[in-house]
Amino acid sequence: MIVYDGLKTDFLSSCENDSIAIEIEENILSKLGRHTPKAEFRSWENSLNYMYKVLNDDAIPSDAGVAIEFNIPQTSKRVDFMVSGYGADSDPEMVIIELKQWETLNEVAGTDALVDTFTGGANRRVVHPSYQAWSYAQLIRDYNASVQDRRVNLSPCACLHNYIRHENDPIDAEQYEEYIKEAPAYTKGQLPELRNFIKKSIKKGDNKEILYLVDHGKIRPSKSLQNTIGSMLKGNREFVMIDEQKVAYEEILRLSLKSQKDFKKRTIIVQGGPGTGKTVIAVNLLAELTQRDQMVQYVSKNSAPRQVYLKKLKGQMKKSSVDNMFKGSGTYTEAGNNVAHTLLVDEAHRLNEKSGMFHNLGENQIKEIIHAAFCSVFFIDESQRVTMDDIGSVAEIEHWAKEEGSEIHYLELQSQFRCNGSDGYLAWLDDVLDIRETANYDLEGVDYDIRICDSPNEMRELVIERNKVSNRARVLAGYCWEWIKAGQNDTNCHDIKIGDFEMSWNLGNGEPFAVSDTSINEVGCIHTSQGLEFDYVGVIVGDDIRYENGQVITDFTKRARTDQSLKGIKKLYKESPEVAQARADEIIKNTYRTLMTRGMKGCYIYCTDAGMKKYLVSRLEHIKNEARNNRQN
Repeated sequence: MIVYDGLKTDFLSSCENDSIAIEIEENILSKLGRHTPKAEFRSWENSLNYMYKVLNDDAIPSDAGVAIEFNIPQTSKRVDFMVSGYGADSDPEMVIIELKQWETLNEVAGTDALVDTFTGGANRRVVHPSYQAWSYAQLIRDYNASVQDRRVNLSPCACLHNYIRHENDPIDAEQYEEYIKEAPAYTKGQLPELRNFIKKSIKKGDNKEILYLVDHGKIRPSKSLQNTIGSMLKGNREFVMIDEQKVAYEEILRLSLKSQKDFKKRTIIVQGGPGTGKTVIAVNLLAELTQRDQMVQYVSKNSAPRQVYLKKLKGQMKKSSVDNMFKGSGTYTEAGNNVAHTLLVDEAHRLNEKSGMFHNLGENQIKEIIHAAFCSVFFIDESQRVTMDDIGSVAEIEHWAKEEGSEIHYLELQSQFRCNGSDGYLAWLDDVLDIRETANYDLEGVDYDIRICDSPNEMRELVIERNKVSNRARVLAGYCWEWIKAGQNDTNCHDIKIGDFEMSWNLGNGEPFAVSDTSINEVGCIHTSQGLEFDYVGVIVGDDIRYENGQVITDFTKRARTDQSLKGIKKLYKESPEVAQARADEIIKNTYRTLMTRGMKGCYIYCTDAGMKKYLVSRLEHIKNEARNNRQN
């Protein structure tokens, strides 16, 4: 949907009459039903008056189309400014311009597309404007049938009209070169260059014909996108399905294709514990449904699994349209009904009610996801809810599915392929952490390398040794140590200190923690490891869980202040101590259960609480004694 469209002459006239921002504001209210914040209104006035100067050139056809705030279907993303027309050979052309009011930015070392800048009232880490412009153009190419069929050429660029560029400017850092080449970034004083960029594409006017084509284009994945993700998955051993994973995959595929044909809304709830292959199924469905002409996306609340699985698919490739297929769960706050064919929601237990940095956007992520898709698939493990904001549950999904008039289907994954395929280890862990009573008091017959270490250094050395094989071992910890903001990108800034043991939390820049070659030097937390797997993990159990007076207890006061998982627990405790304690108990125990099930082959544990260590040792000693007695008998 386009908020404002007109000819170049209409746009220039509105700017001269100082009415362009008012017209956009009125259109947003009538078309989207929302009021415009003053800051956004001012940004239109500033940026669009600049674009008035850019377009005020007789060489740019007076009947060229101008569109402002084009909402890309199936997303909440909006293209700031578009100019349409025909090229020298009468080929349809569209210039996409991402407008920024930024005055400064800093490069983020170790990344290929992120920058730090002041926006939205604070310094934030966001994507480079050239990457943003390129990704929007690529999204339109990949899913707009009119662009594909009419072969509309899209030329993206960025315009930072307040930004003064210097020699060796961070905006031009080497890591951004590939995106600047695809979408040039024009800064203050480069108005003639931006004007020439437009004139190079737009030679003849189109009376908004191309704008109409793009705005009314049907949704269909391009053949190039289908081939790209298909080739990425082919032969990738990370995503091979076995046994009941394949069964679940085929059933979800059947139901999704049925929705594609009969246009009925379906919600599929897939329950499965750690290592049952939920993500493997989701990624395979992402590829297959895309090749079946569906608009389909992989969704997760946490960015860590999205980054890691995207990296595993792309390999060494930096730039790919597949990037647009991996979305955060807050993407759908303003999405229309059934704008996507299928949404595959991984780690659905981590979904939140509200979205956005300040948790003030939307109504309910589960509702919005079901509303946005014909078929929504929720992969869920309720025992992995680890923050106060996590609302993902089977009951919550059922509630909103019924509200949206959706059929509900259930699948369950039982065989797990983590922890050496041992369901016994998971049951033992539940019993040990007092999450639920199970028959697995010990680990008899379980082929899994679990050890309780006497020191954190011993644990670290075991992990380092295991990591030498294939970079698939990591140190993890409960969030009981402050994450020092000033040192978040410095591995020598040691947040975690236990006697002579010192390590840094995972760094805030560079590659994802799970795949980076240097992550063995840092400690991962729940937020960077949940939804992922390693061969071996070392887990530091902090003072937030202890063994006292013959029982496992939790203590939320020992969690770090920088951890947002238990935000609001102190207020809740004052209002209702029992409710707060029960909620904190669930979150803390689920956190350690999740951390201790990240290793496929082994888990090495160090406890800061002597009582907890003694308790875990006794549980393991019981195993050895039972095994010895069995041999003697």
